[in-house]
Amino acid sequence: MNVPDKLQKKIEERQHNNLLRSLGDTTNLIDFSSNDYLGLSKSKELFVNTHHFLAENLIFENGATGSRLLSGNHSLYTEVEEELCQIHHAEAALLFNSGYTANLGFFSSVPLRGDIILYDELIHASIRDGIQLSNAKSYKFKHNNVENLAEKLAALQQGLQAENQEIYVVTESVFSMDGDMPNLLELVDLCEKYKAYLIVDEAHALGVLGNKGLGLVQDLQLENKVFARIITFGKALGCHGAVVLGSKTLIQFLINFSRSFIYTTALPPHALATIKVAYDYMLSVKGKGLQKDLHENISYFLSETKRLEIKFIPSKTAIHCCIISGNKKTRDWAKKLQDFGFDVKPILSPTVPEGKERLRFCLHSFNSKKEITQVLEKLSTFV
Repeated sequence: MNVPDKLQKKIEERQHNNLLRSLGDTTNLIDFSSNDYLGLSKSKELFVNTHHFLAENLIFENGATGSRLLSGNHSLYTEVEEELCQIHHAEAALLFNSGYTANLGFFSSVPLRGDIILYDELIHASIRDGIQLSNAKSYKFKHNNVENLAEKLAALQQGLQAENQEIYVVTESVFSMDGDMPNLLELVDLCEKYKAYLIVDEAHALGVLGNKGLGLVQDLQLENKVFARIITFGKALGCHGAVVLGSKTLIQFLINFSRSFIYTTALPPHALATIKVAYDYMLSVKGKGLQKDLHENISYFLSETKRLEIKFIPSKTAIHCCIISGNKKTRDWAKKLQDFGFDVKPILSPTVPEGKERLRFCLHSFNSKKEITQVLEKLSTFV
């Protein structure tokens, strides 16, 4: 079947530049690449508990049958959203099918025409896509640079022309490509000073940060000072979906104006039950044990990088990146590590800026100290 020449040319350009993406096969390599920080995606106990919960509640449905505004608003939605409000100390919650659709739906609808969005320059692609669909104006600020954000807020405040013109500030609690964190306390103070609304994506913080793994906002007790939190379940929680946490008015607005919520088939009951059971597991003694194991591995990883004198982007989270520079070199080094049995992925441009290509190591509760030492010692022979 013929395709437009322009499409073929784009593919050929990617091939020529050695940038063509393709889907890989599942491997049995030692996992240093997935977002499954606590190993819950493969937990047999979690799988069985979800099945038992559905059976005990006589829920034997395979699909949602429609959007939540039509026929898909299963009673489990209310139960899970109410539980998430209690767990995360939020006034209201709204479940989305994924982190991508949550960010797309939030940022395309909440900032209105005439409003302004200030976003960290390393913000996730899903947030950028949502911002592009918005009618608001948007400007980036330097990564985790509070001073640069303050300058932009001060300049914008002087130029605001309408009383109802709002400013939204967007950051992540853990950045997916660097693994670093913002100074959230300073950001909150800054947003209060300039009457801006702060939005925090906590995708890589759930299960990792805080005493109970409930994210950076809660760990710093800033729940009432953040306009919205966006939390996804496909990483440390090991399942699927996402939630927006905020005021009742915000959630009511999203139900009425968020297109990625309105015009999609709802999550099936099984997905909702898995979210509920996964939270129960994460907050249990076993879950806390997994979080403890993860943080011990993070500390050990940092000590080994220091011992071996390998330079990584500073991070105290589960994500650690070693800048290599150059797509070919980064891909070659990743292939060498994979050949030795370690699943370490190369992050190439244009996903990251040219010259910032890197090997991205994701740590987990189930990685052994021996595995961490072995993969870093092997990497040290390349550096």
